[in-house]
Amino acid sequence: QGISENRLAMSKPIRVGVVGIGHLGNYHLQKYKLLPDVEILGVADVLQDRSKKAAALYDCKAFTDHKELIGKVDAVSITVPTQFHHSVAKDFLAAGIDVLLEKPMTVTLEEADDLMDVAVQKGAILQIGFVERFNPAVTALEKVIERPMFVESHRLHPFIERGTDVDVVLDLMIHDLDIILHFVKSPVKAVEAVGVSVLSDKVDISNVRVVFENGCVANITASRITLKNMQKIRFFGLEGYHSVDFEKRELVSLSKTQGSDGKVRIGYNDVEVIPCDPLEEEIKAFMHSVETRTPPLVSGWEGRKSLELAVNIVTQMKTGSELIP
Repeated sequence: QGISENRLAMSKPIRVGVVGIGHLGNYHLQKYKLLPDVEILGVADVLQDRSKKAAALYDCKAFTDHKELIGKVDAVSITVPTQFHHSVAKDFLAAGIDVLLEKPMTVTLEEADDLMDVAVQKGAILQIGFVERFNPAVTALEKVIERPMFVESHRLHPFIERGTDVDVVLDLMIHDLDIILHFVKSPVKAVEAVGVSVLSDKVDISNVRVVFENGCVANITASRITLKNMQKIRFFGLEGYHSVDFEKRELVSLSKTQGSDGKVRIGYNDVEVIPCDPLEEEIKAFMHSVETRTPPLVSGWEGRKSLELAVNIVTQMKTGSELIP
């Protein structure tokens, strides 16, 4: 019910467009090009040189107004700056076109709610671009993790201009918020947060302590002013310890074992990490949802949950008031 006519008559191949041909937009184009039964129909960017260059490279049409893609595509990736996520995504969802929207979902929760409402009304897929969900180490972690009781996360990057339109919480930390919410599976009870602006007019480094209703505590650090990269998260629980290195795509998993002498020891879990390109897997999953009309792995609702926590963290940093769920 509510599915648009162009969805009922889905073309083969699936016609896709990419809106926002910056750093991420070009990567999305590369991955779409690899997929069978997918046609890159067009690209859109307010900078004409960008759209023309990408169109020439991928043999598709170039536009400066994203609305010109409406009626021509079945699905789009949206990789524009965060402040334009809501307006651009709503134009496509209202036309019944499926959307892969880069994180963070929107600037405000009201905007996120509006997009989800439109997607439901029009029967359109809305997937949020949390690429770390498709990291092979995270996929392997799904097989062994049970109930985490303490989480420690570090996402540290050198400074680059890209992403500084938002605080580091919405730029980098939100990846870890999504992963933590996904595995902890408990409402947030309280948040303590500090943040400092160093090289931009937004918060560039932040440390957050999140307490969940089930007793789990997460200590999360994000920085975009360090000299070296570090992208690691560690989960501690009664069943064992699991450490994910997002950059190396590696998982170290330990758990209790009982020897023949009856003594309890700590041993490695034999968990296979199957190598893959996370962004390629994300694009594949989106195309699978588009074709089969099945819910996306990272839905608008999950994108909203991460955004809600991020917004509360930013508010707590600026006001010093404790989060009231």
